[in-house]
Amino acid sequence: MVHSRLIKPLLDEIYPVISHGKGIYVYDSDGKKYLDGSSGAVTASIGHGVTEIIEAMNNQAEKISFVYRSQFTSLPAEGLAQKLSTLVEGADYWSFLVNSGSEATETALKIAIQYWQEKGMTTKQKILSRWMSYHGITLGALSISGYHARRARFVPLLESDPAISPPYCYRCPYQDTFPNCHLKCATELEKVILRIGEEHIAAFMVEPIVGAAGAAMTPPAGYYEKIREICDKYNILLIADEVMTGIGRTGKMLALEHWDTTADIITLGKGLSAGYTPIAATLVKDRILEPIQNGSRVIMSGHTFSGNPQSAAVALEVLNYIEKHNIINLVEKTGDYLQGQLKALQLKYHWIGDIRGKGLLVGMEFVQNDLKLPFPAGFGMTALVIEKAKQQGLLVYPAAAGEDGILGDGIIIAPPLTITNTQVDELVELLDRAFSEIDSGLITPGIIA
Repeated sequence: MVHSRLIKPLLDEIYPVISHGKGIYVYDSDGKKYLDGSSGAVTASIGHGVTEIIEAMNNQAEKISFVYRSQFTSLPAEGLAQKLSTLVEGADYWSFLVNSGSEATETALKIAIQYWQEKGMTTKQKILSRWMSYHGITLGALSISGYHARRARFVPLLESDPAISPPYCYRCPYQDTFPNCHLKCATELEKVILRIGEEHIAAFMVEPIVGAAGAAMTPPAGYYEKIREICDKYNILLIADEVMTGIGRTGKMLALEHWDTTADIITLGKGLSAGYTPIAATLVKDRILEPIQNGSRVIMSGHTFSGNPQSAAVALEVLNYIEKHNIINLVEKTGDYLQGQLKALQLKYHWIGDIRGKGLLVGMEFVQNDLKLPFPAGFGMTALVIEKAKQQGLLVYPAAAGEDGILGDGIIIAPPLTITNTQVDELVELLDRAFSEIDSGLITPGIIA
């Protein structure tokens, strides 16, 4: 093989070459089969090789794949925006179509600040966020991300630090338990607002369920209702990062629905196209767009490929496919079954400290003992789990965990939403084999008792 010139995640790693995919499985060029237990990067939500999506791709390519958004609109882009406008009952949204979740975050931040500028409240410039969060790899998105491993190299370039503790019930930042805690992790937002001054704060951005930075960290009941109440009290916008959680991943179209809450601005990606094309979106409520419509009439954001008809047509067909096959209604039951099977593994392997999440977004956190002591930093538990699972033919996704979000190990299990209970059993069996091999390796050197 010719020496690779492709920059990969690990420069010296040898990666298998992908051949093709079908349903919940992918195959490498050597013919090895992998169960896609993470939907890639929690993206391939309807599985691989879906005929209807491929046909939509081909049909649009025969017409036109690209036009520049300042010169033309297109029927696919208009149709997609219309479809997205009614994702949440009773809340109409406008769509700014972009290419990635990071771009969607950048656009959301810009719109939030511009909203207040257009209303003449120009001091409202800060965006609040939480530690153990991840909103994207571009500098604006990284500035409000509380993911230490991805921030560390670029701190001098970042504009701000996250300010709020995460809703981490397994490791409560207040050393309390729900419901006795009275949602202190939510009311902390009010204290931060009072310290900074509401006149300086434009918005608060959250992942409804924390993904890569927290291994599907899931807030308790009432959390987002309290957050919404505080934001309204102090005239602050709520931005929901639904890039990982949106479009049915948790058993609702949007994860925030689990808390009976709506956001002023929403970011979508990943499942919006189910991995069939690069596309993401920033959704903006009517009332947020209104002062801009009546003012400058321009949102200062955009990219060359924003709103291209090829990607828009694919995303629209993905949404139609999900609706036609009633996929989201299946997710909650399948997710409950998956969590039940994983909790059986937890009884077998005591270093599985916590299992959390909703629907088919499930996180596992690994610890040394019942005191929740994390594995040593140099041990590489997360990488070990991923590698052993991959050897068994199972793909899972790495995630951060631990009290500080630095010393801690976890994974996300997020298979395509179309997975069956029988296939869940297969997934868990492959994971059990990987865990069994890891377990013997932990006991021998005395890492666990």
